[in-house]
Amino acid sequence: MVDRPFEEIRVGDKASFTKTISEADVYAFAGITGDFNPIHVNQEFAAQSRFKQRIAHGMLSASFISTVIGTELPGVNTVYLGQDVKFTAPVYFGDTLTAEAEVLEKREDKRILTLKTIVMNQHGKVVVDGQAKVMKL
Repeated sequence: MVDRPFEEIRVGDKASFTKTISEADVYAFAGITGDFNPIHVNQEFAAQSRFKQRIAHGMLSASFISTVIGTELPGVNTVYLGQDVKFTAPVYFGDTLTAEAEVLEKREDKRILTLKTIVMNQHGKVVVDGQAKVMKL
């Protein structure tokens, strides 16, 4: 984990986190959230869907943005103020996702950062697109 001082953070700074989505990840997320939508946990149901197979929860994919923000950029002592997300493509079991955050704006007086946030799959396709506002304590 990184604890970057606010004063050292610059517009354009980037950080990322990568993880491969497993069946266990999806079932754990379903258990934590209570979201057992069959598109995520029932292969027979999902096979009849437009996706033809199970897909990961969109919020599971988006949660990796929080990992980047809380552990890398800005890192420890960062508080989320808001997050806009758009889900742009499905995530399948076995996909490798990379969440990235890039500093777009820095507000010195309130120690607030605006971050461009995306999650991409192993093919470079954006699956989550958005923007976050965070405060570095």
